[in-house]
Amino acid sequence: MNMIYFDNSATTAPSQNVIDAVKNNLEAELFGNPGSLHKLGNAAVTAYEKCLADCASYLGCTKDEIYFTSCGTESANTAIEGYVSHNKRAGKKLISTETEHKCTLETLKRLESQGYEIVYIPVDKNGKPKLDILEEAIDDDTALLCFTHVNNETGSILPLEEIKSIRDKKNRNTKIYLDCVQSLGKLPIDMRKLGVDMAAFSGHKIHSLKGVGMLYVNKNTKIDPFIVGGGQQSGMRSGTQSLVLATAFTVALKDAVEGREDSYNNAAEINSYLREELTKRKAVINSPEDALPHVLNVAFEGFQSETMLHCLEMYDIFVSTVSACSSKSKKVSYVLMAMGIDRSIANNSVRLSFSRYNTMEEAKEFIKAIDEIYDKFLIKR
Repeated sequence: MNMIYFDNSATTAPSQNVIDAVKNNLEAELFGNPGSLHKLGNAAVTAYEKCLADCASYLGCTKDEIYFTSCGTESANTAIEGYVSHNKRAGKKLISTETEHKCTLETLKRLESQGYEIVYIPVDKNGKPKLDILEEAIDDDTALLCFTHVNNETGSILPLEEIKSIRDKKNRNTKIYLDCVQSLGKLPIDMRKLGVDMAAFSGHKIHSLKGVGMLYVNKNTKIDPFIVGGGQQSGMRSGTQSLVLATAFTVALKDAVEGREDSYNNAAEINSYLREELTKRKAVINSPEDALPHVLNVAFEGFQSETMLHCLEMYDIFVSTVSACSSKSKKVSYVLMAMGIDRSIANNSVRLSFSRYNTMEEAKEFIKAIDEIYDKFLIKR
């Protein structure tokens, strides 16, 4: 049996288009520093600006609103800390949830140590913020709302339109930062229609390379840079630009956007099949019914999370327990706990996550493996 990779929310394999584009870029005479005045520098900066223009067209914004970064975490840090640093009069309160990615939670924790008030809105059983409590929390001192578009562990989708309506009702000056790392290429992403002020993206979640991400900052929003130096990227993110990484991100973004509907339908078919088959086997589905189909969080009775992970690994099937950024801590998922899921179920939960390259045949092989694992390692059901 060939390897089955169901851990695409952790990272994705670089696509062949990305590999080819990177190879072509490295072989071309485009190694010049984009800041140099000679023709090699001019060629590099022209190609780099083309990448920005292409990305802007795919994201529904202008190229002076986006910046290449090293990853989604850097983008999140820059957006959140950069905004409060530049806009000290905007307020001392930031609002989020306890189910955010660690890059948001740790940034908020640091701001709290600096005197900011951080309010965490509880989530319901589907992982969505309780909107009545959010409405009570937003006031004149609220500077920023920090939310995730799609939760990386459960696939829960943020009710963004409702949140924006509440924000507009309570304090129109409050800005919104949105973590789009898991939604890019899976849900429609048009920054004008989304109507948020800042957003973070990651390359290696869309079949690009590790080491490149993107930050969106609306032209009407001002933030301080996180990395300073030579003033590259309009002073927002200093450091010599990497044309190779910009190319890799741009090619992956193009493929992700153009193939979004097919990818969604493919994931939905796989997800539906697995939900049905796993429910027959008395597994507990933790992902809500209306979750993004690319993510399926499921608990297996009688198997702790890491035990099931390694059992599947014997079949060359790869899944994850919690977020890859938290897995080394050996703790139960804080996301599932915040959703009110029983600790015994959370302890037995693994995450399956799909990309456009996964198939129904792989899903059927996965079910066969589950049956064999139960037969080998667990008393008959």
